[in-house]
Amino acid sequence: MSVSPSLLPLSTIVTRLRAVGCVFAEDEARLLVTTARTPDELAAMVDRRVAGLPLEHVIGWAEFHGLRIAVDRGVFVPRRRTEFLVDQAVGLARHGSVVVDLCCGSGAVGAALLAALGPASPIELYAVDIEPAAVRCARRNIPAGDGRVYEGDLYEPLPAALRGRVDVLVANAPYVPTDDIRLLPPEARDHEPRVALDGGADGLDVQRRVLAEAKRWLAPGGRLLIETSERQAPRTAETFARYGLVPRVAGCEELSATVVIGTRPATV
Repeated sequence: MSVSPSLLPLSTIVTRLRAVGCVFAEDEARLLVTTARTPDELAAMVDRRVAGLPLEHVIGWAEFHGLRIAVDRGVFVPRRRTEFLVDQAVGLARHGSVVVDLCCGSGAVGAALLAALGPASPIELYAVDIEPAAVRCARRNIPAGDGRVYEGDLYEPLPAALRGRVDVLVANAPYVPTDDIRLLPPEARDHEPRVALDGGADGLDVQRRVLAEAKRWLAPGGRLLIETSERQAPRTAETFARYGLVPRVAGCEELSATVVIGTRPATV
């Protein structure tokens, strides 16, 4: 039941959020209050959050790597741990690097790379996602003058001229095993697209598809970076090696993040 806008002080919002299990109820309440433009909009936003919609879908954006990333309903919400993937890619990109972001979702990784590298180290950015709603968001977060966003399945929509030219290839491909999706928080399980979560029986199906074609797209010495879990990292690294890339595993305990980085040998 909605609360009348005139009877919606911050303390009431906090109480309602706590009642449905929001751990950071105070912070969320402040965000809702500062985002809403009218009392009626605030009441509606609180109702949506209490009903279980992810906070980012309610307010329309997610904080990621110091940026506000537009996130519409039904679009995968970028996780803070993926900031580690960005940091690793930033360390590898150079002035003029060709960068491809597969499974780009809202375009958060590409947008963060552009911002972190800045005009002093411009990159040639291409991003791809199979979900139309995600592509629409990515095109808002990555302006046409800064990069190109394509709709399609992995490499399929990319210009053929990029084969053998990609310096940095990043992929935050889904890696949740199918049977584990039921264990995810309801916010993810019920409100994010299944295609952005489901990695198949062992969680590595999409990673394997990325890896099967990666060497054809990477430039000699180019790198592929894939986010995965600490538990899955050894198998992901084995798959890198199977497809001719030299792997190493990087981790960040603070963010509970793991990234496998593979290098295409400069000579074959």
